[in-house]
Amino acid sequence: MLIVNSFASSVTARNTVVVQRRLSEGADDPDHRTRRSPDRHQVEVVETNRRGHATRFAHDAARRGVDVVIGYGGDGTLNEVATGIAGTDTALGVLPGGSTNVFARTLGMPNDPVEAVEHLVRGIDAADFRPIGLGQVNGRSFCFHTGIGYDAAVVQRVEKHGSLKRWLGHPLFIYAGLSTWATGYDRKHPHFAVSGDGGADLENGYFTIVLNTNPYTYLGNRPLDLSPHAGLDQALVAITFTTMSARAILTSLAGALKGGGVRPAPHLDIRTDVRRLTVTHHDPFPYQLDGDALGETNRLDFVHVPDAVRLVFPNSG
Repeated sequence: MLIVNSFASSVTARNTVVVQRRLSEGADDPDHRTRRSPDRHQVEVVETNRRGHATRFAHDAARRGVDVVIGYGGDGTLNEVATGIAGTDTALGVLPGGSTNVFARTLGMPNDPVEAVEHLVRGIDAADFRPIGLGQVNGRSFCFHTGIGYDAAVVQRVEKHGSLKRWLGHPLFIYAGLSTWATGYDRKHPHFAVSGDGGADLENGYFTIVLNTNPYTYLGNRPLDLSPHAGLDQALVAITFTTMSARAILTSLAGALKGGGVRPAPHLDIRTDVRRLTVTHHDPFPYQLDGDALGETNRLDFVHVPDAVRLVFPNSG
């Protein structure tokens, strides 16, 4: 099953036709002389039209025994698909269709869906399906990260201008980051407390990133590398900023762009090998999963779930 978010920034009618055809054909033969039969794989195409739709499609496909469900859209679409098939025998396929496509690029896929589908069909035909761990928060899975506090407030502001996201991409995120910093987020008082694996209880959290993979995101073609300890075969990593000092934050993020992860600093609480984590506050705080803003809450309970889903590993040939 190919689950398509036609509103995603890189998804077009033409690309969808090309992607479906290549999935149907499968990979080239070993000598690269002829293509497989056009009906090698049966491909069912469905389109989402509202939040949560992809999860329902994916869950139904897994119940019917579909071999592979592919999320073709942004990272939010992929998150919904993973949530729908987690814990089943159905494998997860990834095709980049959004503006950033963090998870697909983390797997080494090209950012163009027509190029990326070639990698995916080779993985499918090789049956290279391997179990990976996922993060889970309040019962919902996430593939690469959860953002809490300031990070999530920025995503909320981006989604208020959702109609522009397809066309503006990264400039919209920059605008949202600056405007949230200036007027949309309290930078004087902590927003939540953090407790769990990897460190002592913390009372003064301003924003936290819980990583299932690394990098956290991409700025253009440059990965924002927060921790080398995050990966699909490892437990979670949680990084909390205990200040909203612009100098402290920009220094840490500038170091992350150089690679190797953020360096230890007095304003950072860095936890690795995290299997359980709780974030709480008496006032609600915003959070986002894999780039999708999910509103505000008073409590988040994280667990790491090993072997949560089987992933189709792309093959570059």
